[in-house]
Amino acid sequence: MHCPFCRHADSRVIDSRTSDDGLSIRRRRQCPECGGRFSTIETASLNVIKRSGVIEPFSREKVMSGARKACQGRPVTEADLAILAQSVEETVRQTGSSQIDANDIGLAILGPLRELDEVAYLRFASVYQAFDSLEDFESAIGELRADHDRPRRRPVE
Repeated sequence: MHCPFCRHADSRVIDSRTSDDGLSIRRRRQCPECGGRFSTIETASLNVIKRSGVIEPFSREKVMSGARKACQGRPVTEADLAILAQSVEETVRQTGSSQIDANDIGLAILGPLRELDEVAYLRFASVYQAFDSLEDFESAIGELRADHDRPRRRPVE
């Protein structure tokens, strides 16, 4: 890390702390040349490969925006969307890959969105699973109905 004061090519880490959300590390550094102190913030990068081939950084806001469109007119709050976006990011990061296809992110949204709102799920699924006929919608609705008909397991006491 170059010193921002004298441009010396090295610095010494004095202190490291994890951020509140656990996604970044704040490091306090000191330059051995001029003695200047400065802070850096380090995060693990996650890039999205778009259909066009363009690579851009992952954005929770874009996940929320896509889900928000599917949830338009539904009883879903911004807090619900923020939790959904966090869940999607955690799922994507657990793959261990630093680059992921945009379509894979869309598919990762489906599970949490299905739990959040089934109508929004159907709207979103029609795009990301490329529904092209009424049969595709009927099949997805059939799966949702089958899940509702399955008996729920009760926790063991």
